[in-house]
Amino acid sequence: MEKHSVKEDWIAILTGTFITAQGLFFLQSAQLLTGGTAGLALLLAQLMPLSFGVLYFLVNCPFYILGWLRFGKMFAIRSIVSGAMVSVFTDHLDLVIHLDVVNDLYCAVVGGTLMGLGMLILFRHRSSLGGFNVMCLVIQDKWGISVGKTQVLIDCVIVIASFFFVTPWVVALSVTGAAIINLVLGMNHKPSRYIVSYG
Repeated sequence: MEKHSVKEDWIAILTGTFITAQGLFFLQSAQLLTGGTAGLALLLAQLMPLSFGVLYFLVNCPFYILGWLRFGKMFAIRSIVSGAMVSVFTDHLDLVIHLDVVNDLYCAVVGGTLMGLGMLILFRHRSSLGGFNVMCLVIQDKWGISVGKTQVLIDCVIVIASFFFVTPWVVALSVTGAAIINLVLGMNHKPSRYIVSYG
């Protein structure tokens, strides 16, 4: 399969991170969680005096190193830039948009859909948001197991762990959002259908 050009990759990174940030904004607006390092950062943001963006970038740092070792320098650089952009976008969206009416279920569905689409764009352009996404890509690269399948397992563990900090209703909605993310990825990012080089 013909590789994307450098220009296409960076435009896609801008698009993917912006869409992902919109999804996170919907989840934050309803005080919902999700899986992966984003879920950890959302949870920690409720418990610590740091913003989501700062926590998200810090939690992802070890996984950028893993990405560098497994997929090479350019993949790691793209992922670092992508993670930083999502952090900045998410922390500053409240400057341009506010939700006066928040329906929790709608936020879970829309937030999950947008995050899944944003991550899909990044994956298809040799980037990621770091975190467990990198681990899932390593597993897919090595054993051919779909990103969506491994991601949903990790996400469920993280969301279930949040039972200690949020209400069962919030957990149920958060699981819904996480399931939608992984449904989008599972249906649209299969190794046999779309192959890219991470070099």
